[in-house]
Amino acid sequence: MSRLRRMPRQTRRSYDQHCAAARALDLVGDRWTLLVVRELLAGPRRYTDLHADLPGVSTDMLAGRLKDMEGAGLVTRRRLPPPASASVYELTPRGRELLPVLRALAAWGAPDLGEPRPTDAVRAHWYAIPLLGALAEQGAGVVQVTLDEGVFHVRVGADGDVAYGDGPAESPGARLRTDAATCRALAAGELTLGEAIASGRAELERAGTVLESGSSPESGSGSESGADPETGPVVAAGLTS
Repeated sequence: MSRLRRMPRQTRRSYDQHCAAARALDLVGDRWTLLVVRELLAGPRRYTDLHADLPGVSTDMLAGRLKDMEGAGLVTRRRLPPPASASVYELTPRGRELLPVLRALAAWGAPDLGEPRPTDAVRAHWYAIPLLGALAEQGAGVVQVTLDEGVFHVRVGADGDVAYGDGPAESPGARLRTDAATCRALAAGELTLGEAIASGRAELERAGTVLESGSSPESGSGSESGADPETGPVVAAGLTS
């Protein structure tokens, strides 16, 4: 009987260049890696939820990427306490440092985004990164964004640090309602949030005040932008450092 030969485990490839950019690409340059980071920047995710929001990736590919990212110190896995019986993946502090990288990539790619192609998947929280700058201008707090495609929220710290999460926020200090086309225009710098509100393409509600057509975030009445009238500015813990 012939004996089965065990195939040697493939090791990660390297550019083998003494260059900081090359070293970074050794860690995050593989296909899907930065998109996994994009998803985990929204918070800890179970494997099944992570796979669902990365349409097109195979289960083997995703498992391999997560294993590589764990080995590189970008991702960690932990068991949820009872009664949950599942593990979640989350970014390490080193992994969260990739947010500015993704913001720069999103800004660079925004002019080429255009209308969704027939084959394009769309998730509401994928618009979070391009909108971080515009929403951070509203001040410290939590802004919940509602699109036809879904809901996400952005957290702005008192020091200007930003983070985002998928789904609704528990106690948002402001609520923004708009559409994907306006998000693309904001991301590409074709429109400011004030212009979107003034033109009726967006509606911002905060501190009991709704800013509609003819208003701007700067001219609205009420308490400080992004603040809860009872508790003051909402500052999220665990923002990227």
